[in-house]
Amino acid sequence: MKPNQVNCQNCEQPFDESFEFCPHCGQKANDELTIGVLFYNTISNYFSFDARFFKSFIPLMFKPGYLAQEFVKGKRLLYLHPAQMYLFIAVIFFFLSSFYSREFREDIDKGMEEVLASRSEKVVTQDSIPQDSIAINDYLKPLRDNSFTIGLDDNDLKVIDSLSKIKVPKNNFGTSFSLNEREMDSIIATGASDEAIFKYMGMSDDAGFIKRKFYSQMLKFYESMGLGQIYQTFIDSIPLAMFFLLPLFALLLKLFFFNRGRYSHHLVFSFYYFSFLFTLFSIMFSINRWVIDIPDWIDWLIAFSTFFYLVFAIARFYRQHWILSFIKTGVIGFLFMSLVLPFSLTILGIISFLYY
Repeated sequence: MKPNQVNCQNCEQPFDESFEFCPHCGQKANDELTIGVLFYNTISNYFSFDARFFKSFIPLMFKPGYLAQEFVKGKRLLYLHPAQMYLFIAVIFFFLSSFYSREFREDIDKGMEEVLASRSEKVVTQDSIPQDSIAINDYLKPLRDNSFTIGLDDNDLKVIDSLSKIKVPKNNFGTSFSLNEREMDSIIATGASDEAIFKYMGMSDDAGFIKRKFYSQMLKFYESMGLGQIYQTFIDSIPLAMFFLLPLFALLLKLFFFNRGRYSHHLVFSFYYFSFLFTLFSIMFSINRWVIDIPDWIDWLIAFSTFFYLVFAIARFYRQHWILSFIKTGVIGFLFMSLVLPFSLTILGIISFLYY
């Protein structure tokens, strides 16, 4: 090794000791590990939280479509990468929104506890099963045949067998949503098995996995009133769902601006637009919670302004007249809000119910 040279602590290659960074791997020459260095490196490595974020913030908020336009032109290092910006701001947004979702779940759980409490006061025991409470031929048949045990003795079976026969209405999926609470509590009070309860609820013998899972969750929900758990599962799934909604939004842009660049260009635009949305709502959440309660009409006005932001962003990025941009934005917004978003939220809600 030549004089006045040192070895890099990372790649172990020699370089001049006057260099501030290793010319081989780029690591800082004198990188003493302090608390500040540790956390700065962590944040900058995973979120690129550096000067580029602050340089990107003003254009993101006040120059619609500018960042996407510059990135597509080739200015990839001057501003924060669109995917990195989206990831960083999304983490902040969902962290802030968790304060509201947690409070809302507490309200839901409190309401469900009151429902359970009021229901427990009217719980029906085996000795007080009303003469008109249970009764479905499909449910009674296996009891009479003794094909399985549900914890009832002969006297209980006689009581159940004497009950009036009630036809449970079914929908096209073969499930009943008009269960009588008194009847349901009567069956549960007898210690009936889940299989017997499913039959009372309307499940057919040839039910598949999905339908059986649905009935299982229906019973679980009825016994625990777990609306808060379903809500929390739904909220926890939203960040993952956004990674599917954002590409779908970009796909709509591609359909309406088919000759205006590759799909990746529309994806860049979508990353920056969703970053703007998350940033705006993060600021609103923070102000409403910790500074001052903004009047609702102002909140709605700010939320509605995001449409006009999109209009100007599309006009700039796709180089179209603002009137045509307004029309296309309206159609894209309508399709996304009326078709893509509701469908996605419905699927998410079903999954949340089946796996809460």
